[in-house]
Amino acid sequence: MAESINPAAPHHLPSFITAPGHTDVLMVVLSIFLIVVVVLFGVLFFRLHTLPERIAHKSQRVQFEIVAVLGLISLFTHMHIFWIAGLLLALIEIPDFGGSLGRIAGSVEKIAGLEPGEGADLGPAATGAAHGDGAAAAPIRDDAGHGATAPSAKKPEVAATRKKEAGHV
Repeated sequence: MAESINPAAPHHLPSFITAPGHTDVLMVVLSIFLIVVVVLFGVLFFRLHTLPERIAHKSQRVQFEIVAVLGLISLFTHMHIFWIAGLLLALIEIPDFGGSLGRIAGSVEKIAGLEPGEGADLGPAATGAAHGDGAAAAPIRDDAGHGATAPSAKKPEVAATRKKEAGHV
C-alpha cells in the first residue's frame, strides 16, 4: 500500500517546525532571550532595591548606615516595610545636632578657662562622678599643660589659676 498524504494535511510546514535531526533555532533564540531578560530583571530589581542607599549616600554617615541596614533586612526577610522605612529615612534630612552641641561644649570650656578640646581629656574624674561625696574635683593644669584632678580642698587656688573672661566675672 502506498502512503499517501491526507488531503486535510498542509502541504507546506511552518518555519518554526524543525525536521528531525536538525537544530531547533526558535528554542535556542528563546532560551538566550529568556536568560537575558532574567539577568536584566535581576539588575533592575537590585538597582531599585538600593535606591534608598544611593539617595542617603550624600547624607550623614549614621543615616546612611541605618538606611543600608534597613535595605538588607528588607532584602533577606522580604518585608517591604523596611525598604519603605529606609526610603523615607533617606529622603528626610536629619539636622546636625553634633555641630551645635560641639559649639556649646566649646563655649562651656571657654567659660571654664580651658583650651578648646581640653575638657574631653580630663575624663569623668574631673566632673566629680567618681567621688561619692558629691563634691567635684577641680581640674588643674601642671606646667606641661596636662590635666589632672585636685582634691576638693584645693579649689580656691585652682580657681585663682584659671583665666576668666571679664564678661563672666
